Amino acid sequence: MLLLILGLVLWIMAHFFKRLANEQRASLGKGGKVVIAFIILIGLFAMIFGYRWAELIPVWSPPSFMVHINNILMLLAFFVYGMSATSGRLRGKLRHPQLTAVKIWAIAHLLVNGDLASIILFGGLLGWAVGSVVLINRSEPNWKRPEPGEAKKDIILLIITLIMFSVVAAVHYWAGVSPFQVII
Repeated sequence: MLLLILGLVLWIMAHFFKRLANEQRASLGKGGKVVIAFIILIGLFAMIFGYRWAELIPVWSPPSFMVHINNILMLLAFFVYGMSATSGRLRGKLRHPQLTAVKIWAIAHLLVNGDLASIILFGGLLGWAVGSVVLINRSEPNWKRPEPGEAKKDIILLIITLIMFSVVAAVHYWAGVSPFQVII
């Protein structure tokens, strides 16, 4: 569990460094960006392995229907994340589509995982995403919404969303976690 917490702390601190100590980060130059990226990568691996190796400590038992809510939210999370890269009509509908997608992802996983490690991991990343939005909005209050593009780009986004959702579901199956459950 300690490795999971350490990874979460490294992830959060490295991401918040730019917002909380902007002058210090700027003084580090390009080499500093490489160091920060390396710390983020270490934090990511520590979270992954810390989560996989954490002792299973049940806190609550999610009802089985939450799996379906999780899957709907995950599909939405992929779509919202993709809105950051689209040049279609949906472009600019959300100021922080990637962080919004992380929040949806974290909530979806909190709904179906009732163990302590999951609460720490997904709750911590939810807190990070909320904090990041607050810090960005505070440091950059004058956001200019981009102009929307062509609607056909949104159709492409929907197709890519469905493909990515399928790929991630397949990876979950490969890792031994069934993302779909039939309720009888």
